[in-house]
Amino acid sequence: MTTVETRAERRAGPAELGRAQGGMEIRQFMRSREQVMFTLAFPAIMILVFGSIFNGEIGDGVKFTQYFVTGMIGTGLMTAGFQALAIQIPQERDRGVLKRFLGTPMPKWVYFAGKVLMVAFIALLETVILLTVASLLYGLKLPDTPEKWVTFLWVSALGITACTLCGVAFSSVARTGRSAPAVVTPVALILQFISGVFFVFTSLPSWMQTIAALFPLKWLCQGLRAVFLPASFGAQEPGGSFNLPMVAAVLAGWCVLALILCLTTFKWTTKRDG
Repeated sequence: MTTVETRAERRAGPAELGRAQGGMEIRQFMRSREQVMFTLAFPAIMILVFGSIFNGEIGDGVKFTQYFVTGMIGTGLMTAGFQALAIQIPQERDRGVLKRFLGTPMPKWVYFAGKVLMVAFIALLETVILLTVASLLYGLKLPDTPEKWVTFLWVSALGITACTLCGVAFSSVARTGRSAPAVVTPVALILQFISGVFFVFTSLPSWMQTIAALFPLKWLCQGLRAVFLPASFGAQEPGGSFNLPMVAAVLAGWCVLALILCLTTFKWTTKRDG
């Protein structure tokens, strides 16, 4: 066996490269106590706070907690995908991590594969934590049919994909790593307030509902409400139903739009790097 053949055999395949990068990203995330606390604990803490304050019903026998948890799952997915990446990537760009990555023989897609696997891990772990806390402490009713679980899976998958791609695209907005949290956090908070996360969506002013309908979080939350709320509650949605086909169309549209923005605007280096 020649040396060339030996090296070829030892060369990692695409799947192995992606898994290795994803494992490294997850380990780095778990070592950051601040990131772990904010990303994983914050939504669960919000459920504890809101569940303790608002323990009544919002109509049709639906507890506020049952409604609120859909928004918090949506927020958790947005935090793991959009907010985390839109802050993390500029910081890595500032530290020269991306520039050094370009100097290696590693394909560019491996970097993004690692981020995707990290986001998927965080999103799954966070969702399990939220459902566990809400079920044990506030009697959250989990989906009771296979159809609802399927809806939960595809809504979550489309939602986290859209949020991840939006996070990568938005990472080019912040000029420096230090300014990234100040640029990204207000956007995330505003979207939460106007998308029916903290309040019943139809109780918001109509102009807020109109603006929220332009962004994926509103549709992600609407799709999750179709899973956790009774079918009769769909009549209280702005269009008179949960309108899952529109949920799928808008989230898929955002996936396409964000992917185009990623491909055309992503920056590997800062201006000072040339």
